[in-house]
Amino acid sequence: MNETEFPETFNKDHYPRPTIFLIIFVVLSLLDIIGTATNLIALQISAKPLLIPVLIIYLFYSFPQVAGKWMIYVALIFSTLGDIFLLFEFMQPSFFIFGVAAFLLAHVFYISYFFRIKSYFGSLFKKQPWWLLLIYSYCFGLLLLIFPGLGDMEIPVTIYAIVLSAMLFSSVHVYLKVQSPSNKYFVAGAILFVLSDSMLAINKFYHHFPMAGVLIMLTYCAAQYLLVQGVVSQKIALKPKEWWED
Repeated sequence: MNETEFPETFNKDHYPRPTIFLIIFVVLSLLDIIGTATNLIALQISAKPLLIPVLIIYLFYSFPQVAGKWMIYVALIFSTLGDIFLLFEFMQPSFFIFGVAAFLLAHVFYISYFFRIKSYFGSLFKKQPWWLLLIYSYCFGLLLLIFPGLGDMEIPVTIYAIVLSAMLFSSVHVYLKVQSPSNKYFVAGAILFVLSDSMLAINKFYHHFPMAGVLIMLTYCAAQYLLVQGVVSQKIALKPKEWWED
């Protein structure tokens, strides 16, 4: 029996319903967003560190039958560390670089997961190579915008932006390799992750804008949920049957 299979006696009814943890995740997300909007640090400290652990439990009790799912768990663990470091950045500014490093490692594991997916169908980039140009043009444009304000963070932020773009690249790469709606969840989640981190970078290194924290967390929570939901609903796109195989 491999990691994608369960014993014949396995019964999901004996375990908590994953929907319960999804509801808790939504509630925690709203509490953190409210804490961010009202600058209630205590509410943020109470809610934010629990966000991704609850999503991990949701993933676990959804029992996704896919190979390599341990990489998603590791990505989510590093995301939790990143959340905690960034949450307490106000106490120790160096925590920001630790948070960036944690999220960078999370993206590395997301990328590794996407690239290990095998299917009869090839990469979407073979049919629509303009995606590659679009992704890295956006990355370059964002770096060009915030570069004057990076200071000592020039190298770390540049490396992070390249890896983040690679995560989006890898989600688009597997679009044809997995069935709908999983492929849509993956790409939507990756796009929202890029959007969330872009707003964070602009707000921190270029220009503060109203409701930045709320928009960053809203897109971040949605991104992590969509990536996890992509794994939960994932099915490999199989070669279509020929008429003589019926």
